[in-house]
Amino acid sequence: MGLRVNPTYRQRRFGSEVRGIRERAGFTAARAAEAMGMNASHISTVEAGRTSLSAERLRRLAAASGSEDSTYVEALVCLGQASGKGWWTEYRDRLRPSLLDLAELEDAAVGIVCYEPMFVPGLLQTEAYARAIHHRGYADATPQKHDLAVEFRMRRQAVLAGARPPRLHAVVHEAALHASLGDPRIMREQLQRLIEVSRLPHVTVQILPFDGPVPFGSSVTLIEPVVRPLGTVIVAHIEKSLYLGDAEAIARYTDLFARLREAALPPVDAGVPPEGHAAKDSLGLIQRLLYPLL
Repeated sequence: MGLRVNPTYRQRRFGSEVRGIRERAGFTAARAAEAMGMNASHISTVEAGRTSLSAERLRRLAAASGSEDSTYVEALVCLGQASGKGWWTEYRDRLRPSLLDLAELEDAAVGIVCYEPMFVPGLLQTEAYARAIHHRGYADATPQKHDLAVEFRMRRQAVLAGARPPRLHAVVHEAALHASLGDPRIMREQLQRLIEVSRLPHVTVQILPFDGPVPFGSSVTLIEPVVRPLGTVIVAHIEKSLYLGDAEAIARYTDLFARLREAALPPVDAGVPPEGHAAKDSLGLIQRLLYPLL
């Protein structure tokens, strides 16, 4: 099998984790190759995500290092052996690879934590809202490309309705709830959607109010797999989003999310009767914005 020309994020991440095992053990490429019974020249292609590594050889490397947790190693085996195929593969060569990487990460997640300063999170958007921000946004693309992106976003939302949906905790800045998008009906439907989806036991929505701390400027998502060290932080950027998987980044953004959750209003709880909202909370703020649109 030839070397991969454009490895996916999952494949690159597998390679970087293999490199991490080798470096933590203080092994040179030659020493790691010896432990796995393979050619040393093959190591660099594995670590770059350009080729795979058998489960047997990965376990041999971990055993030789003597310091890797077995749960982590088996999770890494699964990461390396995954086919990478799913509904998102239908969009290969039609959308940016980073979008396909995101869908694959969400599909394997047990938890998703996100912060959005300007928009409702993609997993919680109505189709009309998604279409408005795509077609009225800055991106220079054909209407067909915009429609394809909206279609892809709507299909991503199916992960929340699966047999084993991930826990989703979204912190949304109040600024995201004030955009008119040219038609008040769009935001009315979107605000109602936020209330409805909060009824799901695995979805939590909090609003960070204007009178809270100065907001963090970029949208950030933490994808949590079964084994937390294999998590990924995605920092959105206008040109190219950053995918961060190192322990320091995960710890740093985990701390950021903890501070954002503490600063945000109490979560939306549609089951609490109106008289139960004496104190300011996320549901009360959404309803206050919703009433003028009804």
